[in-house]
Amino acid sequence: MTKHPIYLDYNATTPHAPEVIEAMRPYLEEHFGNPSSSHWYGRKTREAVETARSQVAALLNCTPAEILFTSGGTESNNHAIRGIALARRGHGKHIITSQIEHPAVTGVCERLKQDGFEITYLPVDGHGMVSAGDVEMAIRPETILITLMHANNEVGTIQPIEEVAELAKARGTVSHTDAAQSAGKIPTDVRALGVDLVSIAGHKLYAPKGVGALYIRKGTALERFMEGAGQEGGRRPGTENVLEVVGLGKACEVAHRDLAANREHMRRMRDRLEAGLLERVAYLSVNGHLDNRLPNTLSASVEGLDAGALLAAIEDKVAASAGAACHSGHVTVSHVLQAMRIPEEWARGTIRFSTGRMTSEEDIDTAIAAVADAAERLRAGRS
Repeated sequence: MTKHPIYLDYNATTPHAPEVIEAMRPYLEEHFGNPSSSHWYGRKTREAVETARSQVAALLNCTPAEILFTSGGTESNNHAIRGIALARRGHGKHIITSQIEHPAVTGVCERLKQDGFEITYLPVDGHGMVSAGDVEMAIRPETILITLMHANNEVGTIQPIEEVAELAKARGTVSHTDAAQSAGKIPTDVRALGVDLVSIAGHKLYAPKGVGALYIRKGTALERFMEGAGQEGGRRPGTENVLEVVGLGKACEVAHRDLAANREHMRRMRDRLEAGLLERVAYLSVNGHLDNRLPNTLSASVEGLDAGALLAAIEDKVAASAGAACHSGHVTVSHVLQAMRIPEEWARGTIRFSTGRMTSEEDIDTAIAAVADAAERLRAGRS
C-alpha cells in the first residue's frame, strides 16, 4: 500500500471529520426531499437544515435566525460586502479593509471601485497586524463598512477585531470579519467580537467544500445577493444544499464541543514543528505574530531558497503550501509577505505549514527530518 505524504496544509482545506461523514450519510442514501415541500420527505430535510442552523449558531453564539447558509467563504464575503455596499450607498461609498485580505474580499472591493466606491487598504506591521489606531484615523462620515479578516490565512496573525468593531459601532458603521480560518480553531463568539457580519467556510473546519455560512446580526440590512424563490427567509434563493448543510452543522457542533482540546493539540503539534525546524534548518525565520496567531499555523522562511524547489524536494513526504494555497502553482512573493515587508530573499523561501486535529507527533518528526534534509541538499547544490 502506497504511503501518502504527511498532510500539513489544513489551512488550505481539511479532510471530512468521521462524525461529519456519518451525519451526512442518511442524506445521501435515504432523505432526498426538497426542504420547500410540505410532505413528509420535505419536512425531514427541512428539519435537518434547521438543526444545522442551530449547530452553526451555537458555535458563533448567535440565534439560528441570524445564520444564512451559502456556498462557502467566498460567497459569504461577497454577500456581506456587496450587500452592505448596495444597501447603504445612500449613506456613503467608503469602505475600509486591509492589505492582507483574501481575494474573496479584495476582489469584491476592487469590483465596487468600478461602481464608484472608494476603498482604503490599511497597512500592517511586520507581524501582519492592522493597527486599531489606523482604523480609527481612516473612518470618515461616509464610511459604510469596515471589513477585516479575523486571522490571516498565510501567517496566522489574529487581528484586533473587538477594538475595530467598537470603533465601527460608535460611528454607525457596519463591521464584517472573514472568519474562515479562525472558526473551529479559536473562539468566534460574535457577541464578544461585536461585529455585524461574519463569514465561515465549511471546508476549513472538517465539513465539505462548497458550503459555508454568513452571520448577519439582527437588524443589519443587506441587498439580496441574487433573485429567485424564498429560501433562507427570502435572503438567498435556491434549493438548499441539504447534504452539505448537514455536514457543516455537524462540523460546527464538533468544533464547539472540542474547541479547547483541538486548539491545544494543534498548538502542540505546531510548536513541535517550529522548534524542530528552527533547530535543524539553517537560516530559517518565522513570520507572523509569535503570540497572537492561530494555534495551528506556521509560516517559515528559509533565506536564499526557493519555496517551490523545497516543496518539490519533499512532495513525496510532506504536503504544505508555498504562500497562500489559493495562488499555488508558481512561487511569487505573496501580497501578505509584501505588506509585512519581508525581504525578498526570505519571502521567496516561505512555506506555510498548518496542523490539524489528525496531526500526530510522528507526523511532525517525520516532516522535520524531511524538510531539514531537503534544505541541506538544496543548499549544497547551490554551493
